[in-house]
Amino acid sequence: MLEDNLFRARLLRAAGISGLIAATVAVVVIGSVAGVGIARTVPTELPVSTALNRFTQQQLEWGSCESDLLDRAGAQCAQVTVPLNYAEPQGRTISVAISRIRATDPSHRRGILLSNPGGPGGRGLDLPVRLARAAPSYPWGLYDLIGMDPRGVGRSTPVHCGWPIGESFQSAGAGLGSFGESAATQADLAARCLAADNGLLPHITTRNTARDIDLVRMLLGEDRINYFGMSYGTYLGAVYTQMFPERTDRMVLDSAVDPARYGNDVMIQDQGAPLEAALDALADWIAARAEQYRLGATRSDVRAAVSGLIEQAARQPIRVGAYNVDDHWLPSVLFGYLHDSRRFDDAANALRQLMAAAAGQPAEPSADLEQTLGGLLTPTADDAIASVESSTAVVCGDVEAQRDPGWYWRNVEFSRVEQPVFGPLVNNISPCAFWPAPVEPRTDVHNATPVLIVQATGDPVAAYQEGVGLHRAMTASRLVTLQDVIVHGAFTVPSSCVSQAVETYLRDGGLPATDLACHAD
Repeated sequence: MLEDNLFRARLLRAAGISGLIAATVAVVVIGSVAGVGIARTVPTELPVSTALNRFTQQQLEWGSCESDLLDRAGAQCAQVTVPLNYAEPQGRTISVAISRIRATDPSHRRGILLSNPGGPGGRGLDLPVRLARAAPSYPWGLYDLIGMDPRGVGRSTPVHCGWPIGESFQSAGAGLGSFGESAATQADLAARCLAADNGLLPHITTRNTARDIDLVRMLLGEDRINYFGMSYGTYLGAVYTQMFPERTDRMVLDSAVDPARYGNDVMIQDQGAPLEAALDALADWIAARAEQYRLGATRSDVRAAVSGLIEQAARQPIRVGAYNVDDHWLPSVLFGYLHDSRRFDDAANALRQLMAAAAGQPAEPSADLEQTLGGLLTPTADDAIASVESSTAVVCGDVEAQRDPGWYWRNVEFSRVEQPVFGPLVNNISPCAFWPAPVEPRTDVHNATPVLIVQATGDPVAAYQEGVGLHRAMTASRLVTLQDVIVHGAFTVPSSCVSQAVETYLRDGGLPATDLACHAD
């Protein structure tokens, strides 16, 4: 205990945490244990009693989506009124925005197919259109396709914290002082959310989004839902099956999350190894094109260039256009380029621009790098595809995080040996360490709901073992493995093996007889 207190004192001095932030953090951490100011009434699941009649009997008003993408696809949109807190259905209400594209093959219509893009905090209103474009051979026309901005984001009642930056996912940096700076940043972000909150935050959770989905199902007159979820959307789908086991039909879960490891701590740590493997693959790819990129002729050369860039940014932030990029943000920049090996050229060009800027050359970022840096270092735009403020509210509201800064620092230091670039990123402290405790316990997913899980072995965001964990938790599932591909979103990779499995399931309802191992075409 004395050692922990001494560490906290060193951290506060290194971070320069202001008295206001430190006081806010203390209130949050202490208050979260006691549940100060947060209702602890646990909601029951739909349907319950006449208390929810005003929600289940509402009439939806369908109209223009006021979106060129959706309107051209023939979609209509509506606002669904939902309880802020399902435990108090007579209390405050919020709204959830949904879209609908009618089945193009009505004679063979299979009901509704609701989708979620992940995040959490991802906007899904136009996701049905994006899915159809990404996988045009899938039998989408058999379903009324339902998009949804989950509570907390987009055209639904949104979370607004007033963050001065667009992302909280940053590296711990080179040493204790840098870690202290990051801890101060994360504490400040949490404090801003809590100061701006008007009672919304405790109820922006996965379980409440699952309840919203079931209310949408009821309002659309369906006994069951079909579902296509990606990334975090797989966790949302799994939670729905646990809460409403009799209300699911065909469910595809792509780039899955292990529900037993879901949360801001261990789930994010799982990204370290596949991210380093993806960086190795990028380094090999660049080295094979040494004349073009001039970043090194071997993997070791390219790796050394990346490490040197981060070390230089730790000494002096690199000025790129309007942005100062330090050792907290360089790994986050790389992270954004490693989701898909088809972006290796973009990643190599970004590195060249950063190297040039570090060498003191005039460096105006390309449009691609400008977008990446702007997404990290400037506040989230209202029309952004995702909201990190909403994402933080969901993850922190679902699962209580570790609160001891020393725990994070020890993990950061331990990770540097095998994960020198991304270990300090995925093990770093987050706003959840300074967040009130969740109002509901985490969802223990374990059931025999038939679902199809698709997972790439090289996924650097949802590590392959995450999909294996979900497969283990859902005992009637089938796992389709896309071998040797670096991608987050396996269904986007041309693979006749994956496509056949998903198409057959969505068309006929038949899961593969056994788990499958697939390759890209």
